[in-house]
Amino acid sequence: MRYVVGVDLGGTKTAAGVVASDGSVLLTEQIPTLNRDGGEAILDATAALVRSLVTSAAAKGALVEAVGVGSAGVINAAEGTVISATDAILGWSGTAIAAGLTQRLGLPCAVVNDVHAHALGEAGHGAGAGAATALMVAFGTGVGGSFVINGQPVLGEHFVGGHMGHFASPLAVHRGIPLPCSCGHVGHVEAIASGPAIHAAYRRDGGSATLADTRAVFESARAGDHLALSVIAKAATAAGQAVGGLINILDPAVVVVSGGLADAGELWWAGMETALRAELLAPLSQVPVVRASLGNTAAIVGAASLVLDH
Repeated sequence: MRYVVGVDLGGTKTAAGVVASDGSVLLTEQIPTLNRDGGEAILDATAALVRSLVTSAAAKGALVEAVGVGSAGVINAAEGTVISATDAILGWSGTAIAAGLTQRLGLPCAVVNDVHAHALGEAGHGAGAGAATALMVAFGTGVGGSFVINGQPVLGEHFVGGHMGHFASPLAVHRGIPLPCSCGHVGHVEAIASGPAIHAAYRRDGGSATLADTRAVFESARAGDHLALSVIAKAATAAGQAVGGLINILDPAVVVVSGGLADAGELWWAGMETALRAELLAPLSQVPVVRASLGNTAAIVGAASLVLDH
């Protein structure tokens, strides 16, 4: 059995695990991401995390041979560098992740965007396992995804493939004015269908200021709050329309829906899938649409596959 470390490097936390060649996870550890301290500090902390796992794995007789990383930001997977990143991680743009970790650890390293890593995990060992083509779309703090073909994510010419929250949604308007999106444009899917968008819509439409976040809006909806129910229904419809349109374009064998909203239960899922099915061309009417199954280990397993499969 071969063993590698898979790393899920996000804006608030960095999780990592020792992954075997069969996709099983032997050990995991997690640290806060030093998101205010710059790229070199983050690489130092990540290398220390990997070293700890390598030592623990060796004690169990497992020799780690490489490191795969799924990182926040737009990632040049060919060079292992960060092309661009938001202020969620200051000083991350331009960081040479692969070279930096190899220098610190003496191990080969490969890097891809974290959403692609998540999709690779689900496509290889999760809800999309066995399918030649898998479309994964995640609805949470943002909206993103990946299209995986025979175990390879479609990264795009400029490594921007997968930004599935950033095309127009007919529902991303308020009183005739397109809603602002996190990318700086307006009227996009993410502006209406993400978790924060649900909370923002609830407050914008006159909902109680005592509901502090999206989770609270869902709790209020389950208690019979008609405004909360309406806002969630609109967001779910926008999500379903977007995924349905992507299915029409890409014709995947399976669709995996992930993220905090996918885990919120039928209150969101039923509306999303109804809207999705209403969009589909006739030959695609039976495309399976399933919830992600690997949970927090998906990106770790997917990142590990970068070096296990090559």
